[in-house]
Amino acid sequence: MQILSAKDAKYNFGKLIDMARAEPVTVEKHGRAVVVVLAVEEYERLKAIEVGQNG
Repeated sequence: MQILSAKDAKYNFGKLIDMARAEPVTVEKHGRAVVVVLAVEEYERLKAIEVGQNG
């Protein structure tokens, strides 16, 4: 998993999108993870798993 600072994510949003299409990207603020950006296909896969587990 790649890691970007919030500042880098803000000023290089296109790069963040490109990175997230390949693998999830953690965005950190003040050295702490605040969000993970991931491709919509990965999000949909995770949602399907969640629905399957919650029946």
